[in-house]
Amino acid sequence: MNPTELRADIPALEEAIYLNTGASGPSPRRVVDAIGSTLEYHEYDAHAGKGPYEATADADDTARTSVAALLGASPTEIALTQSTTDGINRVAGAIDWDETDVVVRTDLEHAAGILPWRRLERERGVDVRVLETEGGRLDLEATKAVAGEATLFCLSSLTWSHGTQLPVSEVVETAHEAGAYVLVDAVQSVGQTAIDVHEWGADFVAAAGHKWLLGPFGAGFLYVRDGVERDLAPSAIGYRSVEDPYADPYEYSPGAGRFEAGTTSPALAAGLEAAIELFGDVGVETVEERIATLTDRLKAGLDDDRLLSPREYESGLVTIAADDPEATVSRLAEEGIVVRSLPFPEAVRVSVHAFNTPEDVDAVLEAL
Repeated sequence: MNPTELRADIPALEEAIYLNTGASGPSPRRVVDAIGSTLEYHEYDAHAGKGPYEATADADDTARTSVAALLGASPTEIALTQSTTDGINRVAGAIDWDETDVVVRTDLEHAAGILPWRRLERERGVDVRVLETEGGRLDLEATKAVAGEATLFCLSSLTWSHGTQLPVSEVVETAHEAGAYVLVDAVQSVGQTAIDVHEWGADFVAAAGHKWLLGPFGAGFLYVRDGVERDLAPSAIGYRSVEDPYADPYEYSPGAGRFEAGTTSPALAAGLEAAIELFGDVGVETVEERIATLTDRLKAGLDDDRLLSPREYESGLVTIAADDPEATVSRLAEEGIVVRSLPFPEAVRVSVHAFNTPEDVDAVLEAL
């Protein structure tokens, strides 16, 4: 499948010039068809066949295997979640925190990487420290300065505010030398670039399928590095978390399985699997090259004082300064162009995916 064929399979693109994949990607028919057919099978046929629980387990196993291949992990290192936020909260709820613990995050995190730590600060007395950045860049010396006291580092692999790539492997090395965990929010990376979580070395990686993967809402995933889970007790527990739900004492499932609790939708798992398969069919190199070419075209039409993202390619997220971001977004929407405003910096963000075209880019430049 090439980018033109991908575009033709996305109905939403018939209605607007869509440049907001960093918030949510419009699903292709192939993904929605997988959701629908799985739901029909589950509700119409499975009850009189293998059974709805077995059918759900099959869909989940397939999705887990697909996610593992996408991330360069083992299926036993993958837990299925509802979202990136859900995955981060599952990690936050599995550690026995007290006032001696320190969480370090950057000032570039999405709410998903802020609010769980604020709650721990309020309820457990955890010390939350924020690493200040400039222009979407993280100072590694600042990271080293706090590593000795840190319990956990939380950072994004790709910043939602600037589209910059953060030095995950370097932060992991520093943190692990000091005995700290590392949790990565990778939701802006999956679906637009290649990821190998074992190369990163992080303990946890949370992401979801509804952005660049063009999958359904409600289909997230959490990578848990093999062995890390042994010292953790998730706050939620259910029949999927343990080896035998009726054993006393119970034993947690090995690997990331202990981070799953109860019944989920096989339809969402099937949609996620279809989205990952489609991404593979297009090819990560094709996606990256297409995004790079289109973002270069967009940036070439912007002056340095307006372009807040790096001029050199790092991602499909392009942040553009605007005096009134919300009004600019509304004005572009009236012209059939979908972008979004940012709470920081004062800007609009244009998300360029492989399904976009040079004409899309030219239209947003003209409108701006």
